[in-house]
Amino acid sequence: MQYDWKDKVILIVEDSETVNMYFEAALRKTGAKLLWATNGKEAIDICVDNKDINLILMDLQLPKLDGYLATVEIRKIRKDLPIIAQTAHIFENAREKSLNAGCNDFITKPIRLSVLFSIVDKYI
Repeated sequence: MQYDWKDKVILIVEDSETVNMYFEAALRKTGAKLLWATNGKEAIDICVDNKDINLILMDLQLPKLDGYLATVEIRKIRKDLPIIAQTAHIFENAREKSLNAGCNDFITKPIRLSVLFSIVDKYI
C-alpha cells in the first residue's frame, strides 16, 4: 500500500540513531515532513514552537525527560495531537502507563513496517 502524507508533519522523539535511521528510511517514501527530538524536553519545545505537527512517535525511555512525562506536558498544550508510544522495553504495565499518560496508541520495537504504517495512517 502506498501512503501519501506530503502535507503532514511527524515528530519522531527517539534517542537511538539506529532507530531514527529506520524511521527516516521507512517514512521517506510517504512524503511526510519529519522533525526530530532526542529527549522529552526537546519534544515539548518543538511542540510549543511548531503547531503544524500532525503526529508524534514517542519513545518512552528517553534522557532528560522520559516519554511518559513528555506526553503529559505535550497534552497540556496540544490536547488532540495523536501520540504513539514506541518502546523496546516490554514492561507489564508499559502500554497501560503510556495510555494513562495520554498516548493514543502503543507499538513495540522492533517495529514492523506494516504495523507502523497502519497505526500512523489510523491517526494521521
